[in-house]
Amino acid sequence: MLPRDDSTLFTLARQGLLAARFAVADTAERRALLRELYAVTWPIVFGRITRPAESKRGHHRCARGFDKLMPDCADRFHDDVAAVIGEIVRRTTRPVADLEAWIAATAKSATVDAHRRRRGEIGALQRPRLAGWLRQELAGDEWLCLLAVHVLEWVGVPTTAGAGLWPLDSWAERRAEATSDWQGSTPAVVAREVEVVLSAMRSRPAWSARHVDRPMGHKQPATLSCPDPLPPLALVDQHHTTDSRLTAAARSAVQTIALRLERGEAPDVVVPDVVRELFCGGDATDGETSEWLAGQLLDDAGLRRVVTSVLRVIDGSDDDVRTG
Repeated sequence: MLPRDDSTLFTLARQGLLAARFAVADTAERRALLRELYAVTWPIVFGRITRPAESKRGHHRCARGFDKLMPDCADRFHDDVAAVIGEIVRRTTRPVADLEAWIAATAKSATVDAHRRRRGEIGALQRPRLAGWLRQELAGDEWLCLLAVHVLEWVGVPTTAGAGLWPLDSWAERRAEATSDWQGSTPAVVAREVEVVLSAMRSRPAWSARHVDRPMGHKQPATLSCPDPLPPLALVDQHHTTDSRLTAAARSAVQTIALRLERGEAPDVVVPDVVRELFCGGDATDGETSEWLAGQLLDDAGLRRVVTSVLRVIDGSDDDVRTG
């Protein structure tokens, strides 16, 4: 990225014109600004939002760096970066002397608001609270009422709890803390109590269908994480392993793009979509390469080069990738 004094992004921010300029920019200028914004924003989001969250989840590998994120965690990270960039281009209507400090101060609220919007889009309550009627259905039992709030929070989380539907182990610990029943607070007991809570919620079928069943239907199985394993025995040199990953990813990309093109989708949409998914933030490329490629996709000339190269492979003029 350009030094701050020479950067269009930082100059516009200092002048209080960034939001206005972005709103009227043509495609090329907008992509250039987005490329600079991404380069400034993603390290702040990773350090302020992603790393602490992944550490709290026990995803210690993911917390080490952008290029170590597992697919589900990478999706959350990209959602958060997009949310913060969206906030920047909306709110920078006054002079911002230190853009990076402003982003750091804004990042948490921007990601929280975006998280709530995503919850609302699938029907989950944005700010889960215990309704009076639900407290009555649960006979005022303090733990069951607290568990009901946990359920309402959990249904809006995109993933499941590993192989299970509910985070029973975590809730068992919370039950023990809330009730002081350390011996009786087991995942099996909590599982039965979840059913009690769900039964109470279903006393209002329309409400339950909208705020519980519908968001639960959007859940995707989580990528299982495990404690950091011992490094595997290397049977081949590292560059052979890297080449193998790249070849496999390229073959998958070619097949996916060709299939979507056959369905009538536009190359300018399909190619960056698939390339971004398979090569930007995944295991196929290292972090530096992923960032470079993401920047190419945001630049008109770079995007044209990528699309042209991929279409050349699809058309069969480069058989090396097609056949592996």
